[in-house]
Amino acid sequence: MIYTIFIGLALGYLLLVSFVYLRQGSMVYYPTKDIEGTPADIGLKYEELTLTTKDSVNLSAWYVPAKDERGVVLFCHGNAGNISHRLYSIKIFHDLRLSVLIFDYRGYGRSEGLPTEEGTYLDAESAWDYLVNVKGAPPEKIILFGRSLGSAVAAELALRHKAAGIIIESGFKSIPALGAKVFPYLPIRLISRFQYPTIDKVDKIVMPKLFIHSPQDEMIPYEHGAALFKKAVEPKEFLQITDGHNDGFLTSGKIYTDGLNRFISQYL
Repeated sequence: MIYTIFIGLALGYLLLVSFVYLRQGSMVYYPTKDIEGTPADIGLKYEELTLTTKDSVNLSAWYVPAKDERGVVLFCHGNAGNISHRLYSIKIFHDLRLSVLIFDYRGYGRSEGLPTEEGTYLDAESAWDYLVNVKGAPPEKIILFGRSLGSAVAAELALRHKAAGIIIESGFKSIPALGAKVFPYLPIRLISRFQYPTIDKVDKIVMPKLFIHSPQDEMIPYEHGAALFKKAVEPKEFLQITDGHNDGFLTSGKIYTDGLNRFISQYL
């Protein structure tokens, strides 16, 4: 009887491990296809773009120019939705006199393909190439910005190019480190097919860095942002905001916008 129970539990555990292993992609990426708004809806002029990656995937992107521009933000968004869900953030940067290039990863919005870790890195690379080689933006006038999953994408881009600075908002150490918290009873570090190991990169990023995180973040624990900041080399700054993962940048109000402005004003 005990042996039968043990076998049943073992099989159930193996099935759960197999399920998590096979379904990882849908746990990491939550793309949506419908574009629910554009910068025009909030009174901003913009250019609708198609970027082509080095592996020939066409991506949807927007370029939102600022008046009296002092620099441009290359915006790497989070793992859910698409660029149409980032209008408030675009407006914040626009009000700070920053143009914005925001793109959808492959499989998101109107972009072709399916998302992968290496694919998201290639997608960000195509956005950089567009800014520098098509728009003619000087690298020293580009701020890399990544929120949530996008923080890991921006961190990889920061290893490959020299920009004015990078903003890592609601960043995480790595996918396995996050997954181990969600599934503490599973060998996540052994079975994870996704890494996004920002913790292994952040001490190699030499450009100025601003880390932003909320202690009330219910999706990516504050300790992740604190760990990234601790390991990062100077110059670096930390901005503590309030409230949840998806709304903290809004509800924090001037704490957030003034913090952004202080950092950006130093390095642009």
